[in-house]
Amino acid sequence: MADEKTEKTEKKPKAEKKAKGGRGEGSSKGEGPKVVSTAEAVAPRFIAKYAKEVVPALTKQFGYTNPNQVPKLEKIVINMGLGQAVTNPKIVDSAVEELRAITGQKPVVTRSKKAIAAFKLRQNLPIGAMVTLRKQKMWEFMDRFVSLALPRMRDFRGVSRKAFDGKGNYTVGLKEQIIFPEIDYDRIDVIKGMNVSFVTSARTDEEGRALLQQLGMPFRAA
Repeated sequence: MADEKTEKTEKKPKAEKKAKGGRGEGSSKGEGPKVVSTAEAVAPRFIAKYAKEVVPALTKQFGYTNPNQVPKLEKIVINMGLGQAVTNPKIVDSAVEELRAITGQKPVVTRSKKAIAAFKLRQNLPIGAMVTLRKQKMWEFMDRFVSLALPRMRDFRGVSRKAFDGKGNYTVGLKEQIIFPEIDYDRIDVIKGMNVSFVTSARTDEEGRALLQQLGMPFRAA
């Protein structure tokens, strides 16, 4: 009997060690606890702004009878075209890093579709970078764009009211990337411009303009 008790006592620590192995009940092998970032936990404030302020304002202005009729922001596309990349390929790398800093998302390198001898352009040559933002990152960028970036432009008096495409989509041309606070001015090699396109579900330019204006886009007086 004493030998049996001794044998059970010796096996007990192994069982306890197995129970304390770090995997909870029902967890799969090799998976740790899920970590939720602050960005995921806190919704961008412009999501609430759209629901609480923009939707009622547009419904009243245009007389919508169905919430699905209210225009919404679908995506934002930021594009850098780099003609200097023909003679200075490294400029594309810096553009990618700057767009990554501005948007928090990995950019896509754009390439030439055909060769143009007059411009010394070869086919499939990297000539720019672009990012397409949707959902939370789109709303976060919109907030920073109208609240921080645009007011940092020199002699800023508002953006043009005419840069719509006839279908409610709007594009802003920027001459300098340094208006974004994420860019370190001391590390800039070349001043780069970019186009920022706001793609909406609006059916007309008037509706698209009203949507962006309610979101804080500072249009110049007509």
